[in-house]
Amino acid sequence: MLFRSNVRSLVNPATNNINQNADVVILKSLGYQIGAGRKQVPKYDYPLAGKAQVQALDHADLEKMQGLNLQGIYRSLYLTGALHGVIRKEGEGGDLVKYNGQTWLVSKILETWPTWTKAAICLQVD
Repeated sequence: MLFRSNVRSLVNPATNNINQNADVVILKSLGYQIGAGRKQVPKYDYPLAGKAQVQALDHADLEKMQGLNLQGIYRSLYLTGALHGVIRKEGEGGDLVKYNGQTWLVSKILETWPTWTKAAICLQVD
């Protein structure tokens, strides 16, 4: 188990030679507040800057997302640390990732380990 949880730190130098880590800013969701007109307005924690590996979704990832009826532009994101997708029942999740001048929503957690997370992110219209 320890090996699998540290695999990102072992593999990242090799993948970084082919696909450079990207500068990202993570906005952790804190739920929402009620705004004007009684509308829900999302609120986020302070932005956290870091590096992440952004790649296309592979076949296995696409299979994990099959049946969710998701549309849009998706990428996979490998990040040291934790991210959260939307958990509607608990009113949690919906973390945002700012990357390459664009905003991406964490739509699904594909893998989670004590030291890193692999997430499917979806491009948002700002």
